Amino acid sequence: MKDGRETKVESSKPGEGKSRAPSVAFDFRPSTLGRVGVPGGGRRWIARTLAAKFLVAALCVVGGRGAAEAQFLAVFVDGRILPIAGARAVDATTFRLDLPGGGYLEVPLSRVDRVIADEVEEKPRPIPRAVCGTAFVAQALDPRLPFAGEIGAAAKAAGVHPLLVAAVVRAESGFRPWAVSRVGACGLMQLMPSVWLAEGVADPYDPAANLGAGCRHLRALLDRFNDLATALAAYNAGVATVEKCGGIPPYRETREFVRAVLAEFCPPAGHRGGDH
Repeated sequence: MKDGRETKVESSKPGEGKSRAPSVAFDFRPSTLGRVGVPGGGRRWIARTLAAKFLVAALCVVGGRGAAEAQFLAVFVDGRILPIAGARAVDATTFRLDLPGGGYLEVPLSRVDRVIADEVEEKPRPIPRAVCGTAFVAQALDPRLPFAGEIGAAAKAAGVHPLLVAAVVRAESGFRPWAVSRVGACGLMQLMPSVWLAEGVADPYDPAANLGAGCRHLRALLDRFNDLATALAAYNAGVATVEKCGGIPPYRETREFVRAVLAEFCPPAGHRGGDH
């Protein structure tokens, strides 16, 4: 796929031709990658393109060729969830999703909300409901905290508590601005392309830009779910996953992320009764 206008499914078995998977009915329109609607002109386009190419170069492959069973879930921005055997970026505009049993699906980067490991907690530990306020407060961060100034400014602009933002950054990237996850999330707040492209970010590895987009995304999730733990779960696993599960999903990765953020931002003393 060169221009993002079609979804391509190919067989990984020798001798088999290309075909569309009848059970996958996505309507992928042109991706948001491109010059159209990009403020700032050519320089910003170049920065965005270089950032996307760096993502391709740094991205590790999830799963591998020949994987017979679904090991991951691709969560799309339109609410669909697809079991997959692996995923990787193939160029600056495209994700390749390996399908269970062979074949693959190529989709624009901007269409994938999250890719999460399909691993559930065998005995889920409850996640207490947190009542700590998430609105911005003029609370100075420890000056020894990396990017304290940038975190405070982004939190204020988005109306999010700066300590919550710091906790998310610690859990997501460990304050490493060049961090890239195995599925393409990048920067301090580990933003997927669907987030930073929608926000018009030219360079997702720029700390201020990454924090600004990440804080706006987090604020939108907090407003949507009106519950801190659930919003954090959606930040990690995608909105569709949370909505289809009716709350925090059972996936180990997501539940560990929620626990880590709550442990720092809203420790047990700030919890109330009721578990997820």
